[in-house]
Amino acid sequence: MKGGDFMSTQLYKQAHATHVCQYHIVFIPRYRGKVLDSIHTKQELKRMFKFIAKWKGLEIKAWHIGDEHIHLYLIIPPKYSVSYIIQILKSKSSSWIKKKTKKFPKGAFWARGYFVSTVGINELTIKNYINNQQHHQVELQKLPLKFFGRR
Repeated sequence: MKGGDFMSTQLYKQAHATHVCQYHIVFIPRYRGKVLDSIHTKQELKRMFKFIAKWKGLEIKAWHIGDEHIHLYLIIPPKYSVSYIIQILKSKSSSWIKKKTKKFPKGAFWARGYFVSTVGINELTIKNYINNQQHHQVELQKLPLKFFGRR
């Protein structure tokens, strides 16, 4: 977003919803140390995340796969919860890493927790939008009320 301007934000449309659901997600491996330091592992994780994004209709705006953690800036359609998407990202990438590299013990690869924050339109823009709604209303003609019944 450029300066929090609502009009510069892309709106995403589905059959019955228009949305801007942007999230900053961070999660880490279960194991201490730089377990994601291999360039091959980072490239394959990016490939896997792209595949999951295409499969679930997500958009990856930005990402960083560090040696010890992953940052994702995602746009998630409102039909999916954030926790569901994180579950899919972690489970699919974990199973891939377990198959490709035999260096990790059995069990979960990713730590149980994660960090998520919404990335939204700033408050001033929303207040201005709401305050300017009166300029967009159409004046309807007032129809005379007729009284049917006893007086």
